[in-house]
Amino acid sequence: MSTAAAEDVLTGEAAAFVELLHRELNPRRVELLERRHARQLELDAGALPGFRADTEAIRAGEWHVAPAPDDLLDRRCEITGPVERKMMINALNSGARVFMADFEDANSPTWENVVQGQANVRDAVRREIELDTPEKSYRLNDEIATLIIRPRGWHLPERHFEVDGEPVSASLFDFGLTFFHNARELLERGSGPYYYLPKLECYEEAELWASAFALAEEELGIPPGSVRCTVLIETILAAFEMDEFLHARRAYGCSLNAGRWDYMFSAIKKFRS
Repeated sequence: MSTAAAEDVLTGEAAAFVELLHRELNPRRVELLERRHARQLELDAGALPGFRADTEAIRAGEWHVAPAPDDLLDRRCEITGPVERKMMINALNSGARVFMADFEDANSPTWENVVQGQANVRDAVRREIELDTPEKSYRLNDEIATLIIRPRGWHLPERHFEVDGEPVSASLFDFGLTFFHNARELLERGSGPYYYLPKLECYEEAELWASAFALAEEELGIPPGSVRCTVLIETILAAFEMDEFLHARRAYGCSLNAGRWDYMFSAIKKFRS
């Protein structure tokens, strides 16, 4: 990780923005993680998941999710990979319609990878990302894939960055920095701050993301509803709350996506007993 990358990413204003998100939203995140634990104990005792009675009105109601922006209407081919510099350039140049730059499963979350990944995203948004090696020079093509960011899940901390003596939520760290540095730039370039949300297990966790989007937009003066997000259905519990996920993010959502490998693992993990 270069010193310049760290200085560009971890500015005082950017760090303060992440701290604001964490202080406002982390108490609810902790509650929801405790709820996950309680739900697992119920499953261990023999309970089975089902559709929630307290959200029946959502499933039966008439409502709409905000329409997808123009550059997310065609998603017939998506590619994903870590936020490593060469791989990002190759992915954006690949001819795919969408590139999901992944701070989660595809990225080893060393501090160097996380911070350098933020710098790489910032450079990619501004079309300044490039790399020279002894074998080849890497530059962006004129036409590139639409960029979507996947932050880490609600359950993960970022232990290298503390707020009030505790590790920051990795979700809010990844989201906060990418949003702070790039949301306005993306909008000015005719795109927007787009996110893939991983590992959600219940409606309230989707609501917490909606709260994060609203708070971030308000704090930075970004027009409401600028964020667009795709929720990955990759836990068995999420499969029973898909309508609720869309309803919670109806000002921000544009789609759901099946994450089949994590979904299968979730079935094994949740029904381990």
